[in-house]
Amino acid sequence: MNKHTDIVKPGDPVQLGIGISTFTEMCGLAPSRVLGSLSYGAGGWEAASIRMLATGKVEVITGVSPHGQGHETAFSQIVADQLGVPFEDVEVLHGDTQISPKGLDTYGSRSLVVGGIAIVKAAEKVVAKAKKLAAHLLEASEDDIEFSGGTFTVRGTDKGKAIQEIAFAAFMAHDYPEDMEPSLDSDAVYDPENFSFPHGTHLAAIEIDTDTGHVDLRKYVCVDDIGNVVNPLIAEGQVHGGLAQGIAQALFEEANYDEQGTLVNGTFVDYTLPSAADLPSFDTRVVSTPATSNPLGVKGVGEAGTIASTPAIINGVLDAIRHLGVTDVEMPTTSQRVWRAIQEAQGRSTQKTPVDTHSPGAGLGSIDPNNPQGEVQ
Repeated sequence: MNKHTDIVKPGDPVQLGIGISTFTEMCGLAPSRVLGSLSYGAGGWEAASIRMLATGKVEVITGVSPHGQGHETAFSQIVADQLGVPFEDVEVLHGDTQISPKGLDTYGSRSLVVGGIAIVKAAEKVVAKAKKLAAHLLEASEDDIEFSGGTFTVRGTDKGKAIQEIAFAAFMAHDYPEDMEPSLDSDAVYDPENFSFPHGTHLAAIEIDTDTGHVDLRKYVCVDDIGNVVNPLIAEGQVHGGLAQGIAQALFEEANYDEQGTLVNGTFVDYTLPSAADLPSFDTRVVSTPATSNPLGVKGVGEAGTIASTPAIINGVLDAIRHLGVTDVEMPTTSQRVWRAIQEAQGRSTQKTPVDTHSPGAGLGSIDPNNPQGEVQ
């Protein structure tokens, strides 16, 4: 059974295309030595600090700064797991050089795989310091101290102290080892040994009205391997946002200039961005193969949707009209461009215009002076 021909009847002006895109991304921009070999302008390390307050609260200072990715939530989860403290007792500070003077910031899907691991390394130092103080307070050998769930215990006994108690004892400094500073605060600078390599496969179902060039994205399905996932909701939101951006590049977004080089669609009134009404509900899935390059087994996710979605859409558009002789359509694949590509492939002449009409909604329907159907709704 040929599902393609079963769905689309012969002679039907609306044709179905299936676009497939499979990718492997090198992300988590680092390590510094590799960047140096490429004459990159900076290193790839990231810095973090953890302050254990006498109140039992925890302050985390990170060099990466979010602009909607949910770093505060994910980093609080990581620290809560590492130190065994309540999630709500962790505060993440960032974005101000008076608070966080060291760091290389957020780009290249590096926030979690570099910045997050720096936080893990700082937390490990906190635990190591606290273990030493706990052994002293519990009058036991440090080798006999076990740490689990935020509590230090003497192996084989019920004697123990919570890490918050140890932090308060360090603050009071009434009783601590002579070879130790009375503080659990710790800093870390992490430079990865390698990149992380997320990968995935994306499929787009495209319908094209060959009479008008109208492009309709009917369904989008993707499976991404992004390693271990700290927060599934945040990860899914990252994929959704990336898909919207990549699809917009394929169908909508374009900077148009006149013959004098003046940008003619310099506002969001006439530069097309998709709304929720222009996109279908995405069917996303995650497969988690732990990364081997970092202790959390995490990979980048912020760019997965943008990398895979654009070629998936373009492949779907071409698949729908390839049998008509079309081999290429310039991005963004507006109705006008798709219609013109079909006409030219069929040997029909079209009137040349200085620039394709690209008004709001042009990705899924635009006015074409050569289109006998007029405006596509």
